[in-house]
Amino acid sequence: MGSPKVGPSGGLPLASVEILASLGQHRLLSTAQVRAIHCLGSERRWAQKVLARLRTAGLAECVQPPRGGPRVWFATEAGTHIAREAGALEGAPAALDAAEAASQLQAHTLAANDAAICFLRAARRQGDEFGPLSWRHEVFHPLTQGRGRRRRALCADAVLTYLRGEEGRVALEQRFLELDRATLSVDRLAAELARYADLYRAGDSDGEAIWRASYPAFPAVLCVLTGAPRPALERRRSTVAALLRANPQLSRTPEASISICLLEDLESRGPFAPIFREVRRSKAPIDWLRRTSGSEGRG
Repeated sequence: MGSPKVGPSGGLPLASVEILASLGQHRLLSTAQVRAIHCLGSERRWAQKVLARLRTAGLAECVQPPRGGPRVWFATEAGTHIAREAGALEGAPAALDAAEAASQLQAHTLAANDAAICFLRAARRQGDEFGPLSWRHEVFHPLTQGRGRRRRALCADAVLTYLRGEEGRVALEQRFLELDRATLSVDRLAAELARYADLYRAGDSDGEAIWRASYPAFPAVLCVLTGAPRPALERRRSTVAALLRANPQLSRTPEASISICLLEDLESRGPFAPIFREVRRSKAPIDWLRRTSGSEGRG
């Protein structure tokens, strides 16, 4: 990446501040994910060296996955503070500790980041804008107003914000991302996805849609499946889609678009390939922009 520029954090290189910001925002990243996000064209060991220096400085820490494998990194409280002070990070979740980083949260978070990195790679090929901080994890959306135990909310696994060029104009694309590792029963997964119809319909005391305070248009939902052999995931996709088509609340809310893909396909072919199945369409696969064909070569 060339000679590091010095950032505003006591001489810490700007590249290191940017990596701290990604660790803070995305909670957990493997070394390979850090390299995919930040080290395009650099030597393989560049990311390892930067992460090791951040660890020595007490700004980042790592844990080993339960069954072995590459280290998983997260920002410490001090590292998150530096990224915020440098203006590279805002609104990030609280820093994790080692116990949280090694918990069941780990595999789910890493898989969600794998999915988002697919969009990052596609944006680089397309010349679009989707950078290291273009996705946010665990985004809460109120379904009712007020406070207390009766207040209901929906928590999206992540929200993606992607800017793409289209015929000389800029198009803002936002998506809700739901990552499923085959840990929920299919009926429960379908029920969780159907709640996006509740989010679309949720209104404030004036009858105004609550989601409009956060989005110019209601984002479509992308559900990404992983965590099981391909035949099992394909059956899961078909079953969940059938359950959603039979859901009366979702049937009454066509504005809540839900598409399902396999992480394996997203990684190998990218989001501009027709790898998604929209639950209201029985056969034709689509890309993430809901186009049926002609875009795979562009992504």
